Amino acid sequence: MMAKYSIEYSPQFKQRTAQTSLYSGDDPVACEEFLTELLERGYRIQAIRHDGLDMTRPEFDKMIKTGASARPSASPRKRSITGSASRREA
Repeated sequence: MMAKYSIEYSPQFKQRTAQTSLYSGDDPVACEEFLTELLERGYRIQAIRHDGLDMTRPEFDKMIKTGASARPSASPRKRSITGSASRREA
């Protein structure tokens, strides 16, 4: 039995030939969560398929936007302790 959703992805190496991996599952929420993790880690999404067929460009874009919007926002930068201590001593 074929999985409802599959994501073809690879790490973004500078090499031309990066090994492609495949995630498959039937749960759309789990698929979106996995897609979010891939985006957080900087993986390249090569294809998203539903019922064995490549998603149309608008569907693909919607999945990517959904995954990207689920990413936690960047945490504020921490102040350097050594930088503030050196100012007090001077």
